[in-house]
Amino acid sequence: MNIDAWVMRFAGAMVLLSLALAHFASPSWLWLAAFVGANLFQASFTGFCPLAIVLRKLGLQPGCAFN
Repeated sequence: MNIDAWVMRFAGAMVLLSLALAHFASPSWLWLAAFVGANLFQASFTGFCPLAIVLRKLGLQPGCAFN
């Protein structure tokens, strides 16, 4: 599996986690979903993704988006 797939999987998990926490704990957890969405949005323009940098250092191969 490449970096692109891991980034999308991690972002999706964080959004779902923040929605569950907002429902069961506190609506303030929606800020996590907003942060993840904003990070994905800026990464689509700049190509800069902190998670992709970490995954590259761990030895995963980049896909089309983060090469």
